[in-house]
Amino acid sequence: MSKPLQIGDNCPPFCLSNSQGKSIEMQNFLGKKILVLFFYPKDDTPGCTKEACAFRDAYTDFIDLGCEVFGISSDSAASHQAFEQKHQLPYTLLCDEQKKVRQLFGVPGNLFGLIPGRVTYIIGLDTRIAGIFNSQTNPTGHIEQALKVVKQLLTA
Repeated sequence: MSKPLQIGDNCPPFCLSNSQGKSIEMQNFLGKKILVLFFYPKDDTPGCTKEACAFRDAYTDFIDLGCEVFGISSDSAASHQAFEQKHQLPYTLLCDEQKKVRQLFGVPGNLFGLIPGRVTYIIGLDTRIAGIFNSQTNPTGHIEQALKVVKQLLTA
């Protein structure tokens, strides 16, 4: 695993497929929008569903602030598609089936690495990481904090 990215580090460019199998190149968004990237363990599990729905419920707040929101897990496109439809998720879910982007960011796991980590990154318009929230045990608590960081970026 890579050394975990820290606040102030540049967001590495990466490309992952969405739930439709279309490649999404992060460099197409870097520097154009504030990015909210949330890594989560697994589609349709209790904590991840709470987190995904909390991002869904706050989605217009993020969009109104000029953000793009992406959820990232190692689930397949079919799994993401079902998860998006079941919970009416308005943002893009990305498939990191090989866990390469998770490793690129250095997202920690827990329980001896058996459960993938739950970490949210806020990427500013300068392409640097402005906020990191490790929310393994609190799937919804960091969303307000993430909005606060976005608002700070806009007033800086």
